[in-house]
Amino acid sequence: MIYRETGQYKTTYEADQQLFPILQDKVFILLVLAFAFGAVPFLASEYLFRAILVPFLILALAAIGLNILVGFCGQVSLGTGGFMAVGAYAAYNLAVRVPDLNLIVIFLLAGLVSMVVGVLFGLPSLRIKGFYLAVATLAAQFFLDWAFARISWFTNDSPSGSVTAPPLKMFEWTINSPVEKYLFVLAFVCVFALIARNLTRGAIGRSWMAMRDMDVAAEVIGIRPLYAKVTAFAVSSFFVGVAGALWAFVYLGAWEPLAFDVNRSFQLLFMVIIGGLGSILGSFLGAAFIVILPLMLNQMPGWLGIDMSTALISHMEIMIFGALIVFFLIAEPHGLARLWAVGKEKLRLWPFPH
Repeated sequence: MIYRETGQYKTTYEADQQLFPILQDKVFILLVLAFAFGAVPFLASEYLFRAILVPFLILALAAIGLNILVGFCGQVSLGTGGFMAVGAYAAYNLAVRVPDLNLIVIFLLAGLVSMVVGVLFGLPSLRIKGFYLAVATLAAQFFLDWAFARISWFTNDSPSGSVTAPPLKMFEWTINSPVEKYLFVLAFVCVFALIARNLTRGAIGRSWMAMRDMDVAAEVIGIRPLYAKVTAFAVSSFFVGVAGALWAFVYLGAWEPLAFDVNRSFQLLFMVIIGGLGSILGSFLGAAFIVILPLMLNQMPGWLGIDMSTALISHMEIMIFGALIVFFLIAEPHGLARLWAVGKEKLRLWPFPH
């Protein structure tokens, strides 16, 4: 099919649905990946790997999963922390009870377990929506917190309730150093981000967005609400479960149920809202905002030479962080991804061949 390009805008549906519809996007993605895989392992410090890069990547993966459900399908969820806990404890039990399993297989099976639990708790979305669905998923969060804290089987009968992940071994390779952990997580995130991008650009993604925009009209034109909503919960919970397993095994190493409490659910929801609903890139931008900004606020008094107590710094950090979130949502309610899109529109005459 012959079509005409005007600037960076496509005049056919097929061109618009490409993963990288303009050359600038492809160049930018390739440069970012080359820097992440080729330069960061040699330039970043151990503190940067442990405190920023690894948690940022894992939370970005969880935010992608939540964005599939909230941003693309319009189903509000406040139980993401609980589904991360399902992935973490499923991976722990698989590693402890079936020690010969490959590490990648353990994480994928943990994601499948989280997917099953997510579908079970997502079934009420067929009857309720909006605020009532948010309350239902919040109930799922509280139930999962109670289960992992009270049922000793999940913690392998640990008397304290906390568990320690076994060593990270894969194909006779032990993942110990911060650089190895970073590359391991980065590979996972890249693969899952590409999968999410393809899903949201395909037929299933269009059915999710149709349910989000107007569910009654979507049903009239032949989209099945059962299929669309359940698949959104399934894919979202799978991504979140894998992120939970990575968070527990790679970042924490040892954890207890409070590591995945309701605060984690709200943190991920803030990432999606700040980054941009219905945007894979927004999930990364929101995760970067949530991870980096508190660290900067915590270090700001030292940089400015202001003598403040640790307690006061902590309180100021929470106050300023909350105020910045409110200000940002007022200034740009569509998130950081919208700012990125506006910037690309202003640079649409950037001298690249089409």
